[in-house]
Amino acid sequence: YTLFLEPGRAIVGEAGVLLTRVEYIKVTPKKRFAIVDAAMNDLLRPALYHAWHDILEVEPEGREPHLYDVVGPVCETGDFLGKDRRLRIAPGDLLAVASAGAYGFVMSSNYNSRPRPAEVMVEGDGFRVIRERESVEDLWRGEHP
Repeated sequence: YTLFLEPGRAIVGEAGVLLTRVEYIKVTPKKRFAIVDAAMNDLLRPALYHAWHDILEVEPEGREPHLYDVVGPVCETGDFLGKDRRLRIAPGDLLAVASAGAYGFVMSSNYNSRPRPAEVMVEGDGFRVIRERESVEDLWRGEHP
């Protein structure tokens, strides 16, 4: 017999973090949106499963907190990383989307011609890039006219 296991999230789910930068804040009469530079093609689980991922300010400021939907720049209603998150943020701030260690890259895509992000391994005080950020040229690789 051959035994196959898919431990995935149980082993590495908590080990990964997706870092994303707030590009814009959009305020409407009913909601506040934080538009970030990561999208559903980078971390699909929230859009696909409505999975909860904690979203934290990397360097919290003393601003007044507001409820935000944290959304990506892809023009799709499902392009969100989190809804109704109490955050103290402004454009330019860095956010950490927690529990992104499992299935991030394998479920990612180049949807909307978006290159996949780099992956960085952190150990103690050190770090190293283990997968380079894709370039626009990478998107064309393998295409033949």
